[in-house]
Amino acid sequence: MADLSRRALLRGAGATGVTGALAAMTGCGVPPAYVRAADRAGPDRSAHDPRLTFANWPLYIDVDDHDKQRRPTLAAFERRSGISVTYTEEINDNDEFFGKIGPALMNHQSTGRDLIVMSDWMCARLVRLGWVQEMDRAAQPHVARYLDPQLRTPHFDPGRRHSVPWQSGITGIAYNRRKLGREIRHTSDLWQDDLRGRVTLLSGLDESFAMLMQGDGVDITRWTADDFHRMTDRIRRLVSRGHIRRFTGNDYIKDLDSGDVLAAQAYSGDVIQLQADNPDIEFVVPQEGAELWAESLLIPNLAAHKRTAERLIDYYYEPAVAAELAAWVNYVCPVPAAREVLASSKDKERAALAEDPLIFPDDAMRKRLAIARDITSAERTEFAKEWNGIVGL
Repeated sequence: MADLSRRALLRGAGATGVTGALAAMTGCGVPPAYVRAADRAGPDRSAHDPRLTFANWPLYIDVDDHDKQRRPTLAAFERRSGISVTYTEEINDNDEFFGKIGPALMNHQSTGRDLIVMSDWMCARLVRLGWVQEMDRAAQPHVARYLDPQLRTPHFDPGRRHSVPWQSGITGIAYNRRKLGREIRHTSDLWQDDLRGRVTLLSGLDESFAMLMQGDGVDITRWTADDFHRMTDRIRRLVSRGHIRRFTGNDYIKDLDSGDVLAAQAYSGDVIQLQADNPDIEFVVPQEGAELWAESLLIPNLAAHKRTAERLIDYYYEPAVAAELAAWVNYVCPVPAAREVLASSKDKERAALAEDPLIFPDDAMRKRLAIARDITSAERTEFAKEWNGIVGL
């Protein structure tokens, strides 16, 4: 297990300069930014150049206990395939990385990367712009067979033609049951008087809005502008009454652990790590539902090793490999078949992971999970302005 959650890094804080300019341009849907399907692929060097460049977030892959520079699953792929993988942990923020690769993609140039990992809402932007390539599923039999059915049809990429989940997760509620002295089962439970000034919400619009809408009974697969404004009206009133302590990035982890906050909107993977040190912390998928999200693998336009990238993606969908990754990162595994691999482990701690619903959600939990319709480019400017005004950004 990682000593520090990958999501404890700064996420989606917004950017200035080239990133802000690109975001504004693409948010307005400027036609020149769009790349036609016929112009996305370049000469593929996979057959005669056995290497690959893979950009990911920090702390998002298994690491050898004795050699922090060694990543066992990647090393196994290199031995098996003869392919050399240059693995970089250079993605610390969706917008920041968009600003790094955007100028090249906008100008029909290679990014120098064959494989990247982005959050759902950024995947949506890249897919809409035509900045990532469609994958050849015939070359990815494990993805075709083992990808979690609940993750197969996101609104932004029907059929997952351009994206494949690296890991998944749930945005729900974490709380200290012992200190609160009661259970939380509904989103509305956060608004009870005994939590006044002791509850936090996530500051990022894309990270926070879906669960809050679900608390109002909204089907987040088809939410409307009216649903959004009704939710923000509620949150604005709670802020004015001092009920919400603050809006956070991942510093809610520290607040929950110290007891300064008794309940927080939270990510499932973070809570698994918190529970290891504080068993009083519980994670809840509210009865009204919670958002199931993914951070997905994408192949940028003009990637020099597209076929090799597809091969690496498919490798990580082998259940045994997916199980190794899941045992280390502790997010929702997008390969349900990996559960049986972990369950059969002779190591009791690893076998116990197979029973953790925050890694392998059970049927009852899955019924309450949904993938939200993404915020479109036409909606984003207005909605972000409204949300940021409430949060204080």
